[in-house]
Amino acid sequence: MAQGDFYYCLDHKTVEPYEGCKSGSRLGPYPNRAAAESALATVAERNDEWDEDPQWNDEEQDKA
Repeated sequence: MAQGDFYYCLDHKTVEPYEGCKSGSRLGPYPNRAAAESALATVAERNDEWDEDPQWNDEEQDKA
């Protein structure tokens, strides 16, 4: 983890540098502030992709 990395803190709902709070509720590291600012959107997009991934989406299991 480089000291130039940025994190999105879920506790404070803000972007923080590596030296910020050491909460376990941080997303990252991200390579720059802009990427960290869009962390929640990135998480939502990835969740949608995973939900639609046929390798991980078993319709029979979902019905059970």
